[in-house]
Amino acid sequence: MADQSPDADRETDDDGSPTETQAADSEPAVPDIDLPSDAFDAVLDALGERADPDEGAPEPIRFEGFAVAVSGGDRADDADARYVLDPAGDDPRTGLSERELHAALAERAPAVTDWYAFERVVGEFGPRRAFLRWIEDADGATVAARYAALAEGIERAWGQLRVTARVTDRGERRYDVRHADDAGVPIDELDAHDDPLDAREIVKLDEKGRYRPLKTAPTLRDGWVFADLGPRDAYEVVETVYPATVANWHREREGDLDVTHWRETMERQSGIYGVVKTWDRGEGHEHVNWVAEACCDDSQCLKRREWEYDADTDLDVDGGDGVFPCREPCSVVVSAARKWTRLESEQPRTYEFELTPSEKEQVEDIIDAVADGRIDEIREADTKEGANRYRARFLRAKRFDDEGNLGGVPTDEDAEE
Repeated sequence: MADQSPDADRETDDDGSPTETQAADSEPAVPDIDLPSDAFDAVLDALGERADPDEGAPEPIRFEGFAVAVSGGDRADDADARYVLDPAGDDPRTGLSERELHAALAERAPAVTDWYAFERVVGEFGPRRAFLRWIEDADGATVAARYAALAEGIERAWGQLRVTARVTDRGERRYDVRHADDAGVPIDELDAHDDPLDAREIVKLDEKGRYRPLKTAPTLRDGWVFADLGPRDAYEVVETVYPATVANWHREREGDLDVTHWRETMERQSGIYGVVKTWDRGEGHEHVNWVAEACCDDSQCLKRREWEYDADTDLDVDGGDGVFPCREPCSVVVSAARKWTRLESEQPRTYEFELTPSEKEQVEDIIDAVADGRIDEIREADTKEGANRYRARFLRAKRFDDEGNLGGVPTDEDAEE
């Protein structure tokens, strides 16, 4: 049997280093790319845009894999202009006609179409461009490595989204956006969309038809796909599903994320929400830990919480692992905090009623199941579960009186809010 080890066919020089043949074999297989006329015309247009009538030839275009300039005193808008490929390289190709330049750039079609995709199709520097480059690791991987990966499809997770990027034989980027739970499901088995605005309806309700007040909650329904989108439409779908997440992610990467902490957020509340300010009474910030644990856990929100109690006081609760940051307490947190402010203003009282040890544990199980959203996972026949519906009904029948009081002990009614 032939040697099947990884080194079986290695070629080395006398000093043991890999030969040029081996190095070439290690390069990724780049798909064949045809240089589209739009990309070539864009190169000529870019040279023309850089031209200054008083300065002669424009500055070269430089991008990974190629550089091109107009020769000497030629102008890019001259019909007989001559061009230079790799003007600063060790072996520049000079005096190229437009036809010759096209042929030369066609040999480097992946690099030219990569430039065209981001400089002309995606456009200006900012969140959209940074996000689309992040999907294919454009700031870390070479054009060759990325095009080889794009030919197979590059997948990235963004919350509950799965974004897949591909490249066509003309170097164009195409994207599929779907729910992560639908990874691998054929497109013809999903509800297909091509208009990014359709995402508005998808994000409105969860799988049970309930309104989703928090768009970054992990309750996005599945069963749909936005297929074969261009860069701008793909970005719009992501922004519609998770508004402002890309912008804040980009600000954080640039070191410009402006974080507004709990105290500052609550101090600016007014009207019916102004009551939240009364919760901070110089008694520490344990209550804010409770709020963050209740609302900002990964199981409740896909953002990574970056706000704390104040700029000098961190919360004890972990901020989560989401890829996009949360820069301030959101409206859901503020609304919930308003309710808890009212509830926490009540004075504690002592109530006496009897429970067996199993019943006490069952009450704890019920609270845990409701808090973690596991009620629907508990089978009706599984009476071992404390939060089982029949067990809960049995406990109510046994321990509640006709007025619905636990242990027959009434709750003193407070004044209405």
